[in-house]
Amino acid sequence: MQLDETDRAIIDHLRRDGRLSNVALADAVHLTPGPCLRRVQRLEAEGVIQGYTAQVDPGALGQGFEVILDVELTAYDRGTVERFETTMQGFDEVVELYRLFGSPDYYVRVAVAGLEAYEHFLTEEVITIPGVSKISSRFAMKVLKSWRPTAAAPAAAKR
Repeated sequence: MQLDETDRAIIDHLRRDGRLSNVALADAVHLTPGPCLRRVQRLEAEGVIQGYTAQVDPGALGQGFEVILDVELTAYDRGTVERFETTMQGFDEVVELYRLFGSPDYYVRVAVAGLEAYEHFLTEEVITIPGVSKISSRFAMKVLKSWRPTAAAPAAAKR
């Protein structure tokens, strides 16, 4: 599908505020409400807009402490890979999981209540998965840019 400037503007506004009314969205992208709604419906039907979500404070869910894991496996046979991926996908603490080309084998973003919860998750869950060879943990000092809006981002995004 080819997106024009208006489609891209609609997507940009909806990324920042998925609850934006059609009238407000139409005004923001310089359309009347009817054509704007038809464009949004087309973008949804074609799978460009895949859904709408609520941004929730991770701390309110007991997930305010984030850790980035680099994980390497001991073997790459189908069973080892599938077991690792299925197990990791089943953990509520895992909020992102990517299989990578090269090294490390996986990038994992984990969200837990704090350092003690992370230590428990790592030692009782992750390192017990058969085939895990090496894990490196990293903690962000400060979020400078994220596709996920932070508490301060919505006001800045409405400039």
